[in-house]
Amino acid sequence: MGSLYSQYLNSSKVLEHYSYTKETLETQETPSRQVASTFIIILCCAIVVENLLVLIAVARNSKFHSAMYLFLGNLAASDLLAGVAFIANTLLSGPFTLGLTPVQWFAREGSAFITLSASVFSLLAIAIERHVAIAKVKLYGSDKSCRMLLLIGASWLISLVLGGLPILGWNCLGHLEACSTVLPLYAKQYVLCVVTIFSVILLAIVVLYVHIYCVVRSSHADVASSQTLALLKTVTIVLGVFIICWLPAFSILLLDYACPVRSCPVLYKAHYFFAFATLNSLLNPVIYTWRSRDLRREVLRPLQCWRQAAAGVQGRRGGTPGHRLLPLRSSSSLERGTHMPTSPTFLEGNTVV
Repeated sequence: MGSLYSQYLNSSKVLEHYSYTKETLETQETPSRQVASTFIIILCCAIVVENLLVLIAVARNSKFHSAMYLFLGNLAASDLLAGVAFIANTLLSGPFTLGLTPVQWFAREGSAFITLSASVFSLLAIAIERHVAIAKVKLYGSDKSCRMLLLIGASWLISLVLGGLPILGWNCLGHLEACSTVLPLYAKQYVLCVVTIFSVILLAIVVLYVHIYCVVRSSHADVASSQTLALLKTVTIVLGVFIICWLPAFSILLLDYACPVRSCPVLYKAHYFFAFATLNSLLNPVIYTWRSRDLRREVLRPLQCWRQAAAGVQGRRGGTPGHRLLPLRSSSSLERGTHMPTSPTFLEGNTVV
């Protein structure tokens, strides 16, 4: 074991593993790769910004401190960190990869695995919460905050363990024949384990939402209203986007496990599949937040304030009267004119996620 960890700072190990698993080593930045990297970084910046707006909205308004919104905040935090990790991963890829030590390589890939895993576990937690709410199961008692924090903490702990297993020793250093082609320092058995866990999570989410669908369809007419139709539409979008984004990545990892070294050229394009999976972090706020009218209004509030502040500055420069600043009142007027009961029943009914 000591000899294994002594290799973590050996700068030649990454080159050795990439030379074994790759047919050619791309050490130069081609124009197409530069364009792809730029696009991915812009995409990840959008992920960071929109999830940061969701976190601000949930944190600043006590009306959103219920179970559903706290889980949404956890999802936004994991997606935000996934965007940051993927930016770092992109910047340290290409010609920089072969200059990394194994411990740096494990940190680069492990951070992406941890944050993307946390995002997936957050999706599962939200599915559980929706199932609890729709099925009217009494899960949260007086200690509901403790239970929610334990669930959120468990999702992050599992993600840390799952993403940290390779740096703790489950890797293929010293065993080139056991290495993954997509992730040349990861053992194929570890890759299979990750795919299996994610597949089980996907199956669990599908089962939960199918049961939600059955409960809603069997409800009486006073329950099966327009809210029901919106919920069914949201469930369809959630399942469709999750499967579309993650299935290609799962498939390429399964193919990586099954293929002998250098026998499947498509594995050399795996980074495109992982970039596509990251779209899930971009779309999660759209699916879960934009379907809630209250949260959407709160998320857009900072953008409206920035726009009004910019209009005010432009108005002062142009010498126009101060009435250009009047739109600032629209937000507070809307707040005063919108009667928002804070009872759990109203919040549950107003959130169609």
